[in-house]
Amino acid sequence: MNVNFAELSRQYGRFQQEYEEAAMRVLRSGWYILGKELEQFEKDYADFQGMKHCIGVGNGLDALRLALTALGIGKGDEVIVQTNTFIATALAITENGATPVFVEADSYFGLDVNAIERAITPKTKAIMAVHLYGQMCDMDPIMEIAKAHHLAVVEDCAQAHGATYKGRKAGTIGDAACFSFYPMKPIGAFGDAGAVVTNRDDVAEGVRMLRNYGSKIKYQHELVGINSRLDEIQAAILGVNLRHAGECTAERCAIAAKYCSGIQNPKIQLPAIRPECEHVFHVFPLLCEDRDALYAYLEANGIHAQIHYPIPCHLAPCYAELGYQKGDCPCSEQYAAKELSLPIYVGLTDEEITYIIDTLNRFE
Repeated sequence: MNVNFAELSRQYGRFQQEYEEAAMRVLRSGWYILGKELEQFEKDYADFQGMKHCIGVGNGLDALRLALTALGIGKGDEVIVQTNTFIATALAITENGATPVFVEADSYFGLDVNAIERAITPKTKAIMAVHLYGQMCDMDPIMEIAKAHHLAVVEDCAQAHGATYKGRKAGTIGDAACFSFYPMKPIGAFGDAGAVVTNRDDVAEGVRMLRNYGSKIKYQHELVGINSRLDEIQAAILGVNLRHAGECTAERCAIAAKYCSGIQNPKIQLPAIRPECEHVFHVFPLLCEDRDALYAYLEANGIHAQIHYPIPCHLAPCYAELGYQKGDCPCSEQYAAKELSLPIYVGLTDEEITYIIDTLNRFE
């Protein structure tokens, strides 16, 4: 049997008529940028979040970058961020001229609350909490620390659409929240897309201007902005996926439950669920001491897994000048050496799930 890490065509086939109707509606409208489809999606996604503002942008990196800019973070500032994340989280900081201060992860792959205060300096302006793999960070103490030190909090929700912490959704707790709608995300587009969600009017106005050349009125440029606009076709497609978000999340969670009950190999550590959190399982992350051998074994048996992420940000060559060394964040470095993600997506069949479980249980 051959099981790919992702098969996006299966979700497309399930909702094909709705996708095609949405795309054709845009094509026939003759309006392709900053139109009614985006306005409707922004309203619907803000309602989904229970927030005042949603501003669609070109991708998740731009969402992070523009949120930081709108919060006034720039050259000479520092932003505390966990090191076990996709590089885009850190790039958003450095693209603003600020410096990422990389800290450790906790046992749930989230930002280690105990590492934050040790990293605060007079230059610290914000904390970026990454809700990795579909599970939220421990937000209450993060917000308490931020309040005590007058710091902004940005939630990186690129992998956590619909996840909750003590009944609150990802993206509803900090000053701004940033979403990626990359096709494989829990709510995905058919290309790059992203959004910033916030209750702060000043942040929302800033991001709206920054995404459109720094302008509210055409040819009047009040800010040094960029071109980063979620286009009409992607907004229409996202509207379809937003309508089906509940059932698609439930399907991924059901697959995760089968993995958790079925995988019995003592060499494999299953993901821990933070108390009072609802995980949406953007990926299903295993830990294994002999990860590379497990990866090769799965490949030999036709199961295509992925590693998230083999190099933590503090050891990335692009940040060598910051002076971090191996051993600075040992827990995150262990995750980089041990983590392996299994296939988990809409349309994965019971036969494939059983094959994956049985194959893992035979690993020696």
